[in-house]
Amino acid sequence: MGRGVLLTSNLPQLQNLIKRDPPAYKEEFLQQWNHYNSIRQIFQINPDENAQHFRELVAFIAQVAQCYPKETADFPSQISTLLLENYGTLSPDTRKSLVQNLVMLRNKDVITSITLLQTLFPLLPKTTSSTLRAFIRRTILSDIRTANLRTKNHKLNRAVQAMLFGMVERGMDAEVVGDKGKLKATAGPGSKGEEAMWAVVLTKELWRKGIWNDAKTVSIIALGCFHPVTKVQSASLHFFLGGDDEKEDSDDEEEDLPNMKALQHRREINKKTRSGAKKLEKIAKAVSKKKKKAETTTANFPAIQLLNDPQTFGEKLYDILNKYDKRFSLDHKILIMQLLSRVMGGHKLCVLGFYTYIMKYLTYHQLRIPSILVALAQSVHDFTPPDALTPVVRKLAQEFVHPGVGSEVIAAGINAIREVCRRQPWSMEEDLLGDLIEYRKSRDKAVTAAARGLLQLFREVNPGMLKRRERGKEASMGMAKGNQPLPFGHSAQAAVDIEGLVLLEDHLKKLREEEGAASGDEEEDDQAAWEGWDVESDSDESSDGWISVSSDSEGDLEISDSEDEDGKGKKKTKAKGKAKATEQDEEEEENDKEGTAEENAEQAVQRISSLATTKILTPADFALLNDLRIKAASEAVERGAGSGTKRKLAALESQRKSLLGSSDGPITETFISEDDILGPRKKAKADYAERIASIEKGREGREKYGSLKGKKKKGNPSSSTNREKARNKPIMMILASGAVKGKKKASLREKQQKLRAHIDRAKKSHH
Repeated sequence: MGRGVLLTSNLPQLQNLIKRDPPAYKEEFLQQWNHYNSIRQIFQINPDENAQHFRELVAFIAQVAQCYPKETADFPSQISTLLLENYGTLSPDTRKSLVQNLVMLRNKDVITSITLLQTLFPLLPKTTSSTLRAFIRRTILSDIRTANLRTKNHKLNRAVQAMLFGMVERGMDAEVVGDKGKLKATAGPGSKGEEAMWAVVLTKELWRKGIWNDAKTVSIIALGCFHPVTKVQSASLHFFLGGDDEKEDSDDEEEDLPNMKALQHRREINKKTRSGAKKLEKIAKAVSKKKKKAETTTANFPAIQLLNDPQTFGEKLYDILNKYDKRFSLDHKILIMQLLSRVMGGHKLCVLGFYTYIMKYLTYHQLRIPSILVALAQSVHDFTPPDALTPVVRKLAQEFVHPGVGSEVIAAGINAIREVCRRQPWSMEEDLLGDLIEYRKSRDKAVTAAARGLLQLFREVNPGMLKRRERGKEASMGMAKGNQPLPFGHSAQAAVDIEGLVLLEDHLKKLREEEGAASGDEEEDDQAAWEGWDVESDSDESSDGWISVSSDSEGDLEISDSEDEDGKGKKKTKAKGKAKATEQDEEEEENDKEGTAEENAEQAVQRISSLATTKILTPADFALLNDLRIKAASEAVERGAGSGTKRKLAALESQRKSLLGSSDGPITETFISEDDILGPRKKAKADYAERIASIEKGREGREKYGSLKGKKKKGNPSSSTNREKARNKPIMMILASGAVKGKKKASLREKQQKLRAHIDRAKKSHH
């Protein structure tokens, strides 16, 4: 009894002894367990009574629960029920203690992750304490991250995603509040909105950290885009658009950026060491890198690509935009427009009502009109019907391009029309195009650049809409050859070859020839890999008497129509074909030796490579193919090729950057920025704040009112010389000086003496 009384009053000691020998102290534990059950029943009736003792008992049982799993089987569910049902009546210390003990049970593998998360998720919208909320949030993220560390835990992920779906769906049947008007004033922050908000925030965080990257994650946030609470909807839209400020939505534990001014001031006062200077430089680089990363906002391209049923998603976005137009502010409507346009452009969707809706915003005095024009241009693609876009282009020309507006407005209008026509050239009218192109004679640089860009675009895509004198040399030659653009709805011919594949084939052939002996093994491996397939024979003559001739020699074959079509005629034809083929092979070798890339390019156009049918091309092969095309195009540019080759080279280089830097794919090409619409602009006059900031920047690193000229730049401290001062004197002051006047009045004898003295000094200085 003495031991039991002693241990009852000292729970940490009993906890230590139980962990060492659980069976020996089972009776003492059962006493504490029964005591806990009685205190818990009292605590549920009156939470303020014996709260401290109850917290101690809960912490004790949580520490030793793994030692007695049968006796404490109901303990986690009791803590979870107490938190969920009586959360509002518990004191802050009790809430924090219960949550921490529940997390401890998970760390000891007493409960599973799903059981823990089923308790923590509902607590997030209820919690008012920022510290407890941050702890719960951190626990959820770390638990899911740990579960998916080595391999994906699909069971846990499915369960958590189902919970997050439920949190978002529970508030979907409410009325759309909007962010302006009477409904916003009367509606208060509801629990359903808070619950959905936390679901979106946690999903975004898991996506950002790379823990979840599947389509189900995107579906949760896509559902949040249609939530009636504007805050939830805005957070979901920002996820797809990128550039979301994560600090606004969450209690992030990331530290603030250090104060560089304070660090530099401390550096000036304290003892100056080389290590201190290196540390300061390192911190400055880190700060500038973080600031630059925060400033650059990029859209979440993989998330847009993973959308399930993007056509339905786009139509729902348009329905919300059109139906609740008066309930949303302009900023929120532009968010929806931007996401809708990116989905339409990325997936080539047709939501034709969007163009009718956006026309009312196409005025030059509209707030945030550059963002609206960007959304309009991004929504257009080559499958958009021109009939829906022609009124939009006409409205842009009427509102933006006329003498009654400023040059910036005209440039923005022409650039917007150019971006629309770049994606769908058939939306332009011929008369309107002629009027817009005349603005290339404007005196303003931005307007001239915009009009020239439009002219250059139609020289490439449809020169027939231009007047004859405006088509340019290349476009006129192309039209003379019969090159005409395909009408809307017509597709190009089926692809028979990959552009530039001949270059890759020649490169691989050259490598095999250099390797020598290894080439035979590679050919045997290729033949073994293609056994059982009907591959065309490479021999000159097959069993049926047909000849396998390269496409280059098709035009050189002469088939005789004479009467003697027996063996002699066939032999002559074969002999001529072989002779022509060998001659062409010799010519090709000579061209390779001479290095004339122009003839090689012509042969590459005529030749169709069989590499794609005999070899599975890997991503490395495509990267090598791109490099070879860049090399060929750069050689053509060096020889003085036209602007078309230069543009092709720039496109290939950008494609190589996209292959090396990111895996976003071709969807990135459909997105533009406001700078593409506004074009080159004059530097605006700096206001007072900017001028003061520039002055302060110029004063950094020097003493107050100190000059960097004169004695400070010299090794020996001294003032500037008279010669240095004379350099900055006004010319009129120098002309009136005695020295200049004396030179003018000098006689011929004095001039000769000065010249002789100068020559003597020069001779002496050389010795």
